[in-house]
Amino acid sequence: MAAHIIVFGNEKGGSGKSTNCMHITTALTRMGFTVGALDLDLRQRSFGRYIENRARTSEKEGLNLALPEMVELPNIDPAALAPGENIYDRRLTEAVAGMEGRFDFIVIDCPGSHTRLSQVAHSLADTLVTPLNDSFIDFDLLAKVDPETHKVLGPSVYSEMVWQARQLRAQAGLNPIDWVVVRNRVGTQRMHNKKKITDAVDGLARRVGFRVAPGFSERVIFRELFPRGLTLLDLGDIGVKNLNISNVAARQELRELVKALKLPGVEVAF
Repeated sequence: MAAHIIVFGNEKGGSGKSTNCMHITTALTRMGFTVGALDLDLRQRSFGRYIENRARTSEKEGLNLALPEMVELPNIDPAALAPGENIYDRRLTEAVAGMEGRFDFIVIDCPGSHTRLSQVAHSLADTLVTPLNDSFIDFDLLAKVDPETHKVLGPSVYSEMVWQARQLRAQAGLNPIDWVVVRNRVGTQRMHNKKKITDAVDGLARRVGFRVAPGFSERVIFRELFPRGLTLLDLGDIGVKNLNISNVAARQELRELVKALKLPGVEVAF
């Protein structure tokens, strides 16, 4: 069967995209699924470095950490391109074609900016995950908003790009993209601004066609885990026997996120 492709996309940095991406990837590998990973941020490579840190920690500390297989984009001889063919299109499609049949899931992390690779990756997505911080600064990624009433005036350039990706998939006879907007760093109190954001996101979801899923709260532990390539699911493997309240709550957030994605064949078991 064809691999299910999960694309993490957002044209704004600092939304928790790589953290969400790595935790979902680790959850899938720990549940026994085979996962191939692609990092399309060729400059910063946060997802790729996260996986490299994880492999290094696993070897250095003698741990048996569940690891996805990191796949690099192949180099293409420009002379081999057809007239008018984009080299990034060929690099990505060849990488994905080589992964089909080898993995249950392919996880692709896109850069926090608009690139050709990101655009093509969105059209390949079976599930598109867009992390979003709970503020109108981040909401501007999805829609234009009236500054006085906060009423949604229309989709943003990113939402339009997702719409175009959906059109390409429809023309190719592929299943529609399941677009999931993940709300990270949501305040725990029922603040006035939080309600405005909630109303705006829910209204746009019905208008543009995405689902809303709960994400991660702001927690120090996420910044501490990255250098060792670890996730919340690995705490027991590194000798943490008693989780504090914050860690327990964070694991529950991950559990709820995995459930909300509704990935094929996935039953949450952690």
